[in-house]
Amino acid sequence: MEDERAGVAAVNDVLASPTVVPRDISSREVDPAPLTEAEVFPASEIAIVPGQPAYQVLKTQEIADCRAGATDDLRALLAEAGCSQLVRGTLKSPTGAYLVTGGIFNLATEENANKVYDGIKPLVDANKGRFTGLVAGKETQPIALAETHLGWDVRGHYLVYCVIARADGRKFDPGDPYARQIIYDMIVLHLKNNVLEKRAVMVVDPGASGAPDATASPGGEPSPSG
Repeated sequence: MEDERAGVAAVNDVLASPTVVPRDISSREVDPAPLTEAEVFPASEIAIVPGQPAYQVLKTQEIADCRAGATDDLRALLAEAGCSQLVRGTLKSPTGAYLVTGGIFNLATEENANKVYDGIKPLVDANKGRFTGLVAGKETQPIALAETHLGWDVRGHYLVYCVIARADGRKFDPGDPYARQIIYDMIVLHLKNNVLEKRAVMVVDPGASGAPDATASPGGEPSPSG
């Protein structure tokens, strides 16, 4: 009987504990709160792996004019998708050898975000548009002036991206593995799996009446481009 009572008490404790449930981020209509700089870059350093060297955040920016984050036809594509906001930041890689601008475009719907995702590579390949780097002082000018690698992905009504340049302004070595790792770190591990994952879930108290229900929408895979 003691074991039975202990088991029932344990189950009741679990049922009474707050739980995490999916939250709909498929459009700005159901997810209306704007992004903030503190949400996307919550500290002066971004540690991808706890205890390991971190990315140093040099500058962050939140702007309503999405045109600042892209050029040419890509800029127009973002406008057509109902882009209302861009939150971006420039960071230095843990080794100091690379500069990274990463950010999130706030688009109207998931459908629009997927249309932009599909349209980026043809534009980049045809030299009809690119993402732009954010200069954070004289030493970071290569992020805007030097050769860059790009990556992008979507989750819900958000488009995430990053721009990478060598800090010394030189061209990338063929097949540079560090560039691909930085794309994965910034797009998948930080912007999607950390920042947007927090938007895509909510903590619900099972004991509260009228707890909301929602669903989350997954994004695609990162797409590096030279």
